[in-house]
Amino acid sequence: MTRHRGGYALLSAIVALIVAVSAAIYAGAAADAGTAGRDTLAAPYAPHNPAEPASTGDWVGTWAAAPTGGEPGTEALGTAGRTVRNIVHTSVGGAGARVTLSNLYGTHPLTVTHATLAVAAADDSPAAAAGTLRRLTFGGATTVVVPPGGQAVSDAAAVPLPADSDVLVSVYTPTSAGPVTYHPHARQTSYAADGQYTEDVTGTPYTGTSPYWRYVTALDVLGDQADGTVVALGDSITDGISSAEGANRRWPDVLADRLRTAATAGADVPRYGVVNEGISGNQVLADGRGGGPSGLRRLDRDVLGRAGVKVVVIDLGVNDILRNQRLADPDAVVAGLRTLVERAHARGIRVVGTTLTPFGGHRGYSAAREAVRQRINEAIRDGGVFDAVVDFDRTLRDPYDPRSLRPEYDSGDRLHPSDLGYRKLAEAIDLEKLKGSVPATL
Repeated sequence: MTRHRGGYALLSAIVALIVAVSAAIYAGAAADAGTAGRDTLAAPYAPHNPAEPASTGDWVGTWAAAPTGGEPGTEALGTAGRTVRNIVHTSVGGAGARVTLSNLYGTHPLTVTHATLAVAAADDSPAAAAGTLRRLTFGGATTVVVPPGGQAVSDAAAVPLPADSDVLVSVYTPTSAGPVTYHPHARQTSYAADGQYTEDVTGTPYTGTSPYWRYVTALDVLGDQADGTVVALGDSITDGISSAEGANRRWPDVLADRLRTAATAGADVPRYGVVNEGISGNQVLADGRGGGPSGLRRLDRDVLGRAGVKVVVIDLGVNDILRNQRLADPDAVVAGLRTLVERAHARGIRVVGTTLTPFGGHRGYSAAREAVRQRINEAIRDGGVFDAVVDFDRTLRDPYDPRSLRPEYDSGDRLHPSDLGYRKLAEAIDLEKLKGSVPATL
């Protein structure tokens, strides 16, 4: 996404004004996590203010990250006695928000005694914009205990979140839950502080940095700026592993920019939030070390479980080819993709699929593996797998050597795109292909 570094001072002032007005409009009831909180807003944080009925709207996803494992080195102490301040980036805005915290890979209950949400004062900054900090509650309580393997959804908080902006999600845990559930390839710097500083707005205590997102796996917004969510389900090419750090230039980011710009211009395009559920190393069929559970195993968690999902864009299959010690079976990969589609259709979700991009010159390349890629792409292009197809292969391949990436679209490793390559992938998606629905099946 395009960064707007010069506009954050103005943004902070505007947000503070909106918050002042919103405080007069919203006086929210702290909603039960994931149930009553679906359509109500908790009041802006004030130490002794009572909660009252609040506004309604539709929940959509504005940001997400798939948890992939336990953070190395945190097995014993976790983040006990420290505050983690994650920086995440919105695709669409809303009048209120809720956060999902995960203890999927923890070995003990995760006790969160303090959690807050705020708009960042500037790009990549741990400081909060004036008037935007909100204390998060869970079922009306400020403390939540998340069991091993579980997650918790906060009550709705009345805080206007602008589209295309950084948001701070701060979590304090006094005790260790074992390995910290995390997403390793964030391409975004987050922060940490010794002690409990969730309500700090200056950012000064946050002297530690992290290249990971910890605990937080989703940020949803409530309002009328979007009608639904599009989920990008993929591997490292969706995860944006080679994109510029802190710049939001993954292809799902650029897709969010395109949707927002087109809608603002009055085009007849879907008004969707975009969430990125890419995992580097992910496969359709097999779980992988560092690659998380297979696409088949994580569909419920990372797609069907997201808020307001209307469409999923699937870009998976390259790692089934590259990480298979034996030659991958193209028919099995295609069958796996068809299964993903069938399960999405059962929930009324439209499925757009992509062809697999070239990797000629990569250390894992072989003529036999290239033949498997071509077989999978032929099946996808034939139209018998997805509701619509985006030809990522044709977009990025070198016209003089179709087995390889075009040089300017190559990050340098002959597999992952450059920032320009990621932009081209997003631009290859016809926004009209995101429209429409399928009837849910029983």
